[in-house]
Amino acid sequence: MISIGNDAPDFTLTDQDNDSHTLSDYRGQPVVLLFYPLDFSAVCTNEMACVMDMMAQFNELNAQIFGISVDSRYSHKAFADARGIEYPLLADFHPKGAVAQAYDVYLDHAGISSRAWFVIDGAGTIVAGKDVGPPNLPDFEAIVEAIESARD
Repeated sequence: MISIGNDAPDFTLTDQDNDSHTLSDYRGQPVVLLFYPLDFSAVCTNEMACVMDMMAQFNELNAQIFGISVDSRYSHKAFADARGIEYPLLADFHPKGAVAQAYDVYLDHAGISSRAWFVIDGAGTIVAGKDVGPPNLPDFEAIVEAIESARD
């Protein structure tokens, strides 16, 4: 996994509404990248529900949340609509997994990203992150603590 203290690799990806997001455009605020394997899988569905449950807290911390998987924006749109997901789900679709590879969380043998999270401070530095593996949910309290420290 990419090291804490490194500059976050920049990228531009499209979300479920066909809007482009460039990571460096979010300088000045904390950003959370949530890499996940696939839309509609059981654990991913639970993870996104947890994120939605915590959105008020993330918004209060002025954190931009991005879900990222290798699924297409069309799959993301169906997933977001079905699950009421209101934050951007970014399609790391073509070239497949390029952003996950840049963050060292792409699983070549499976063709998907691992489940991992990164918190990036307003200067574009990775201040926290963890690869928890596909079957596990992230520790959302650790993510909140990392966002709070990124704001200090």
